[in-house]
Amino acid sequence: MSDFRRRLGRRLRAIRIQQGYSLRDVEERSSGEWKSAVVGSYERGDRAISAQRLAELAEFYGVPVVEILPEDAQSAVDDRQPPGVALDLVKLVEEAGPEVKPIQRWVSLVQKQRGDFNRKMLTIRGEDVRLLAAACDTTPAELVELLAARGILSKSV
Repeated sequence: MSDFRRRLGRRLRAIRIQQGYSLRDVEERSSGEWKSAVVGSYERGDRAISAQRLAELAEFYGVPVVEILPEDAQSAVDDRQPPGVALDLVKLVEEAGPEVKPIQRWVSLVQKQRGDFNRKMLTIRGEDVRLLAAACDTTPAELVELLAARGILSKSV
């Protein structure tokens, strides 16, 4: 059994217990999606869990995947700086929806702070991408995906 699986299992168990669930509760609340024997084997480190299933279990528990990873793996993920990006402000202004409102408010604030009102493009650092992602309750990678999908992402910096 790998040390990583054992440490991951301890994290899984700790999160399940924090949620106030027994193994049987997990099976019942998931309508059998998560069998207690399988979750128990993940927690003991007896069985490897795929990335897909780990993401699904994190979603079931309502926690970000990175919070399930053992601490040394968390820091490796957290320490990666997301890339800076350039935002197409014309596209951003045209967009509607609750997921872009915090981005629009943040951009307005940054423009005021910088005294930059060219209204066409705004370049933000990787550190700012991380902060903006947190404000949007998402990850930097998911935020960049959203921006790209909406045509707001101009280019990487």
